Amino acid sequence: MSFESSGGNPTPLVPVILSGGSGTRLWPLSREQMPKQLLPLLGKQSLLQDTLQRAKAVSSTPALLVCNSGHRFQVAEQLRSSGCDAATILLEPVGRNTAPAIAVAAHEALQQHGSAAQLLVLPADHVIVDTEAFVRAAKQASELAGDHRAVAFGIRATRPETGFGYLESGEAIAGFAGAAEIAAFVEKPDLERAETFIAGGRHYWNGGMFLFPARWLLDQLAVLEPEMAASARAAWSNADRDADFVRLDATAFQGSPSNSIDHALMERIDGSAMVTLDAGWDDVGSFTALWQLGSADDDGVVKVGDILSDGNHDCYLRADHRLVAALGVRDLIVVETADAVLVAHRNAVQDVKRVVETLRAEGRTALLRDSPTAG
Repeated sequence: MSFESSGGNPTPLVPVILSGGSGTRLWPLSREQMPKQLLPLLGKQSLLQDTLQRAKAVSSTPALLVCNSGHRFQVAEQLRSSGCDAATILLEPVGRNTAPAIAVAAHEALQQHGSAAQLLVLPADHVIVDTEAFVRAAKQASELAGDHRAVAFGIRATRPETGFGYLESGEAIAGFAGAAEIAAFVEKPDLERAETFIAGGRHYWNGGMFLFPARWLLDQLAVLEPEMAASARAAWSNADRDADFVRLDATAFQGSPSNSIDHALMERIDGSAMVTLDAGWDDVGSFTALWQLGSADDDGVVKVGDILSDGNHDCYLRADHRLVAALGVRDLIVVETADAVLVAHRNAVQDVKRVVETLRAEGRTALLRDSPTAG
C-alpha cells in the first residue's frame, strides 16, 4: 500500500520493526537467545510474526527489520514462515537503543524507496487486538506526517499504569479527528499521578510506535545528535550484505551513543503530533499482561499447558514441560520451564528482573541465555 501525499504523489510507507529487546520481566520464558518477541506467548504465532502481519495489513512495502545478530536465524525463519521473505534484515552487532536502529533503517528505506519514504516504526513485542483500528490510525498518521512532521501513536489508557510512559495531548489538529499536538512526554509516573492522568483524560500511553518521514528524520538527528547520525550512516554505508542479511559495520555502530528515539528526538522537537489508537494494545511487559490478555475461566484463571487447577482465583498458570497442579491459591503467577520455575504474586511481577539480576551476579548465566528444552 502507498498512501497519497498532499501533493498527490505516492508515499512509500516502510514498516520498520524493532526486534532488539530482551524481555527480562518474562523470565524464565524469555531468554537472551529466545527473547519474548520470538515466542508464541498468546497463540500459535510469535509476537514478531503477529507484528509482521499487522505491518502487511498497513503496507505492501516489504518491512525492514532491525535485530540482534545473535537472533538472525530465528528471525529469518519466522519471516519465511510468515510469508515475509522480501523483508530486509539489518543486524545490530550490539544494542544501542532505538534511535540508532531507526536511523540505519531510514538510510535503507531511502535507498530502496526514494526520498519520499516514510517509516512506520513498530516494536516487535507488542500486542494489538484490533488490526483494522490500527490500519486506520496508521493511514491518518501518514497523512498527518507528510514530509516534515513526526507522529506518535497515543494509546487510549484504560488503567493507571505505572510501567508505561505517557503522552500529554495538546491542541487538536484541524482536519484530523482524534489527532493533536503533543504537549509533553511524561516518564513513568507513580500511582497517584497515573490515576490523575486517567481522570483528566488528556494523557495517553506512549506505545513506542512512531511515523517519520525518513529524510526529515535523518536531517533532525544530524542537528540534534550529530555523533549518532554519523555513526549510523557509517555503520550502514560500510555494512556487509549477502542474500539474507545486512550486517552493520561493528566498529561504526558500537561508536554510536546509545539513546531512545524519545530522548534523542521526540522530546526535543516542536510540532510533533499524536494520533489516538484505541485497538487493544499492550506491550506484554509482564506476566500480569499475559494474564489480562489470556482466556480466563470463570474464576479468572488462565491455564496454558498441562494444568490441574482447583479452587484457584485470578492466576496465570503455565506448564511447558510437565504437569503443574495448583490448589486453593489466588493472585499467583506460576510458570514452569525445563530448567526453572517462577512463582510470584501478581503484584510482584515487575520485580522478576531482580531475579535476572541476581542470577547474573551469581554467574548462573546459562539460565538467562539458553532457551529451555525438555529433558
